Order: sequence, then structure tokens, then C-alpha cells
Amino acid sequence: MVRPRILVTLSCLLLLGCASEDPRLPQSLLDEARTLSTEGKTLEARSLLERLAQQYPETEPGKRARQDLVIIEMTLKQEMQEKQRLVRASMRRIMDALTRYHSKRGEYPWTLQALVPEYLDLVPETPWGHPFLYRPYVPVLMEESKDRRGHVTQRIYSKLDAYHLVCLGSDLQPGGDQLAQDTLAANGEFLKDAALPSIPLPQPVR
Repeated sequence: MVRPRILVTLSCLLLLGCASEDPRLPQSLLDEARTLSTEGKTLEARSLLERLAQQYPETEPGKRARQDLVIIEMTLKQEMQEKQRLVRASMRRIMDALTRYHSKRGEYPWTLQALVPEYLDLVPETPWGHPFLYRPYVPVLMEESKDRRGHVTQRIYSKLDAYHLVCLGSDLQPGGDQLAQDTLAANGEFLKDAALPSIPLPQPVR
């Protein structure tokens, strides 16, 4: 998210609608964007550079902003690839621990903290310091069967035999792209689709 003081500056910029109102403003915005980039706030820097290039395309700072955007995009791509590698590595560790827990206990744990210390030294976090979202559930709540006389028997299940594991990216919000992209997994497998399997309701209360 862009800093509040940047939003104020951009609001004034849009209201003025002309670079001649304050010739120092484009350079000030460029300096701010470069400071954000140096601080590792790449998404915020990109947002500011895009506004600057659109609002002041003929100024020298506007032209430099377009050049900086090329570098920013390359940086974002490299950063995204590295962060996604770290995300998947951590999720694989968690899924491996869940598999071993299930093999021994017959179902998945109610929380990831139950994996510590027998299966994990500690529960990994995302590269942005956020927790992974974990949701175990009962995949089949009830089955009906008939005997030879046509009598119906219901069997109720309560074991946590399935789970969702999710990283919501840098923004901790569903959806998004690049660094904000979600990574979804279910029952030990990463998902290519942007949707998790449905959870049958109502789930047993524990």
C-alpha cells in the first residue's frame, strides 16, 4: 500500500493537473520513489513511478521514471521468483510433517502447532512474516448403505482426513499477482487452479 503522505501528494498532483504549477514536484516524487525502492518497498515504488510517468510524461523526472520502471519490473520478477521458491519450500516442509502426523495418528491435526516439536522444530512463516493458513476438515461427512433387505444404514465420519494450506502473498489478501500472488495447496499437493476444493458442511465441532 502506498504511504499516506504519498497519497496526499498524488491527490494534490491530480488536482493541479499540470506540471507548471510546481516544477519541483516531479523531481520530489521521483526521489520518493527511489527511496522506497532502496528500502525494499518495490510495489510502492512502482505505483509512484507509474503515476509520475503518466502525469508528467514530458518532464525529465517523468522520463527517468519510465526508465526506472523497467528496472523495477525486473527486480519484481526476480523477487517474486525467490519469494515463491521460499513459500513453496516452507509449504512442502509443512505438508511433509502433516503426512507423517497423519500416518501415525490416523488424521490431520487441528492446528499446525500440534506438529511441534515432534514433526517440526517450529511452524514456518511466509517470507513476509505472515502465518500460513491451515484448515483441516472431514471430506465425507456421512455415507449410506443398504443391506440385502433394503435396510438403510448411515455411517458418520469425524476424522480430519483432508486439509487446505494457503499463503496469501505479501498483501495477506485473497487474489493478487506477483508478490501478492496466492499459493494454494490441498492434501499434500499444490493447486494450479485459483480455487480450493469445497468443504462439506456442517463440519463436526471439536
